[in-house]
Amino acid sequence: MALNEKDGTAHDISSPAHSTELTHGDVVPPRPQGWIYKTISIGPFRTWYASPAVQLLLVAFVCFLCPGMFNALGGMGGTGLQNAQAGDDANTALYSTFAVVGFAAGTFTNRLGIKVALSFGGLGYTIYVASFLCFKHTSNFGFSIFAGALLGVCAGLLWSAQGAIMMSYPPESMKGRYISWFWMIFNLGGVVGSLIPLGQNIHTTSNSSVSDGTYIGFIILTFIGAVLAFTLVDGKKVIRHDGSRVILMKNPSWWSEISGLWEVFLTDPYIVLLFPMFFASNWFYTYQFNDVNLAYFNTRTRALNNTLYWSSQIFGAVIFGYALDVQSIRRTTRAKFAWAALFTLTFAIWGGGYAFQTRYTRSTYPEKDSVVKEDWTTSGYVGPMFLYMFYGFYDAAWQTCVYWFMGSLTNNGRKLANFAGFYKGIQSAGAAVMWRIDGLDNPPAYMSLFASCWALLGGSLILALPVILLRVRDHVPLEDDLKFTDETAADVVPKIDTEGRDEEEKV
Repeated sequence: MALNEKDGTAHDISSPAHSTELTHGDVVPPRPQGWIYKTISIGPFRTWYASPAVQLLLVAFVCFLCPGMFNALGGMGGTGLQNAQAGDDANTALYSTFAVVGFAAGTFTNRLGIKVALSFGGLGYTIYVASFLCFKHTSNFGFSIFAGALLGVCAGLLWSAQGAIMMSYPPESMKGRYISWFWMIFNLGGVVGSLIPLGQNIHTTSNSSVSDGTYIGFIILTFIGAVLAFTLVDGKKVIRHDGSRVILMKNPSWWSEISGLWEVFLTDPYIVLLFPMFFASNWFYTYQFNDVNLAYFNTRTRALNNTLYWSSQIFGAVIFGYALDVQSIRRTTRAKFAWAALFTLTFAIWGGGYAFQTRYTRSTYPEKDSVVKEDWTTSGYVGPMFLYMFYGFYDAAWQTCVYWFMGSLTNNGRKLANFAGFYKGIQSAGAAVMWRIDGLDNPPAYMSLFASCWALLGGSLILALPVILLRVRDHVPLEDDLKFTDETAADVVPKIDTEGRDEEEKV
């Protein structure tokens, strides 16, 4: 709690009373001068450039163009090539460096700032895509592995910055919606990106690599995303619609952020119980992309499946994101419902996946050009198509809930940057292991890889349950959020002035 400077009343910057977007009938707190604070009217709503919503949209479009295109390419299986070896090796390098850098990425993000972290991160995706265009013509394994390792460093910074914005900028009662808005736009990148290979390979019924134009299109789009990151404003300049500011370090130093990384384990040791959920969250991508889509379907059907997969993610994000923000239900209760929903979906969807996996093995569908694989015109395609769509829906539900669980533990931007770094680092460690296993000369059976996905998902939910039951609160007090920063309540609380509004803000 903090005192309003004008009337001395208690004022809580994270309370549900300050959780909604402003309409034309609302009081607008005074803001500093400058174009980034100039009021923008969109229908009944008002906002400004340095608002959380606008900044989230910009970050979402950066990820639409960078990780979104990466997902579209990876979702084709084999990173668009007819053989998955180069992609497996590059992704092993990617997730290995991502695991190391990502775990500590919150330290670098807090010190370097959001814009630098996001832009540098975006460039890594451009180089990564270019390496596979090069490989298609030169078989240069070295370049693709280097590009993968570089992208691991870049992606660690990008996702730490993205996670901090998505979880710390919105008020408590809107975190689910902000996560869903981001996830919708981000995965729209996967949808649009997957339409490129679908359109260019719509008549390709064999098992082949995607065209050069596909790679060139991805290179251009990812570079635009890296440049777009420079349009963001610094987190210290962001002002919410109730006038409050994001809780950050006023004077971050390399030492304060390095020590802050370890302070998190002292103040929030329970976070380790979420680590298994982090580890499992990208483990299943390798199985779904390489051992289902690439293994079972021909080129054009892989492209169609890819489009449907990322489209389903949008629906999953909308449903779970908005459900997690239902204010008529206490947040502690919503957290329990979310856990129960994930547990139910894990056994329903992956149970269907088990039935599908019994249909084929590595010996019946080897990675050879001569093998005729399933097409969308094949009888019985509809069942596997819906399974693949449900896999996408499940991924969005899982990611949305994990981010929301973390965001419900604190509103401190510095701490959430570290949480996001832990999430992406450990997530990448799991992905690195799975990509390496799938890339072995004699990889395990498809059923064994499927079983590892299902077991990890179910087991990690059980381990996370104590956090859901004991650590999620209906509201995190301001005093608790300020403990991990050098800011005071006066730095972040809104200054409400109902009499001194600018003329441009009156309606």
